[in-house]
Amino acid sequence: MARSINQNAYSGALPNFRNLGIMLRILLFGNAVAVAAAVLKGPDLVGAWREFVESAALVQPLLVLSVVALAALSGVLRLLPYWLGVVAVLALELVLTTALYFEGRTLLGPSPAPLERYLLIVALTTLAILAYLDLRGRALSPALSEARLQALQARIRPHFLFNSINAALLLIRQDPRRAEIALEDMAELFRVLMADNRELTPLTRELELCRQYLGIEQLRLGARLRVEWRLDAMPNDALVPPLVLQPLLENAVYHGIEPRIEPGTIVIHIAAVRDQLQAVLRNPYRPEADRHGGNRMALANIRERLALHFDAEASLSTRAEADSYEVRIVMPYVRNPEPRAAAGGSRE
Repeated sequence: MARSINQNAYSGALPNFRNLGIMLRILLFGNAVAVAAAVLKGPDLVGAWREFVESAALVQPLLVLSVVALAALSGVLRLLPYWLGVVAVLALELVLTTALYFEGRTLLGPSPAPLERYLLIVALTTLAILAYLDLRGRALSPALSEARLQALQARIRPHFLFNSINAALLLIRQDPRRAEIALEDMAELFRVLMADNRELTPLTRELELCRQYLGIEQLRLGARLRVEWRLDAMPNDALVPPLVLQPLLENAVYHGIEPRIEPGTIVIHIAAVRDQLQAVLRNPYRPEADRHGGNRMALANIRERLALHFDAEASLSTRAEADSYEVRIVMPYVRNPEPRAAAGGSRE
C-alpha cells in the first residue's frame, strides 16, 4: 500500500486523516466529549451511563463514518487552503450528523434531544479536534524541531573526526587512492549531516551513507569491525527519514565494537513486511566492557522524527541481551514516486 511522503510534517494544511494516529485521536476525542456531556447531564453515575448509552446510537456511528469519510477524502482536503479545509470538514460532519439523526428517528423512534443541539455539539467538537491537531502539527513541525534535529546532526563525536583524519593521513603515503576515497566519504558524510534533512529520502541513499560511514570506521578498526548486511527482502523504492540508520550504526560502533579487543559483527537486516518497513540493527555488547557509558540522544531523536513523519504508525524499540544489543525500527512502507531515484540500490 503506497503512502504519502512526509505524512505528518506540518505544512499549513489539514492533517493526514489516513494516519492511524490521527484516526485514534479523533475517536478518543469524540468519545471523551460524549462522556463529558453525559456526566454533565446525568444526575448521578447511573444517569450519566444512561445518557451515554442513549447518545451512543448517534455518536458511535458518526465517529466511525467520520473517520472513514475523512480518510477517503484526505488527499483532496490536504490540497485545500487550511481554512477552506476546515469549512469542508465542518460541513461534512454536519451533513453526516443530520443524516444519522433522521435515520435514527426512523429506526429507533424520536430522539430525546433536538437536531440543533447535536449540530452545535458536533460543530464545536469538530473545531476543537481540528484546533488540537493543528497545534500538534505546529509543535512537531520541522521548523520548531530544527534545533533538536541540528543538535543530533552536530553531535557527531569529535573523536570520530580526529581519528578518521589521522587514519586517512597515515594512508596518504601507503595507499593514496584509498586515503582519497576516505576523505571524500568524510566530506559526503558531513555534507549530509549539515544539510536540511526535513523530507523523506530514498532508503538506498541512506544505506549508501551508512556504507560510507562504516568504510571510514573500518580504516582505524580494521578486522575488529565486521558488518553483515541482510538486504535480500529490502525494497529499493522505499523512502525513510534521513539519518535514521547512521546514528544507530555510530552507537553500535561506539558502544559495541570500540570497547572490544576481539572482532565484533554488526548485523543490519532490512525487509518489507506487507505495508511495513522493518530495520533491525544488532551489535555485540557487554555493559561491563563499555567504557563510554550510555548515550540515548540518538534513540530519542530518531523516535521524535519517526513521530513527526508517521505518528503512531512507526516505532523504535531496543532489547539488551547477555552479549548483544538490538534496535528495531518499524515504519510505514512509503514508496518513492520517482523510481529512477531508487534504482541505484546495491546489495552485499
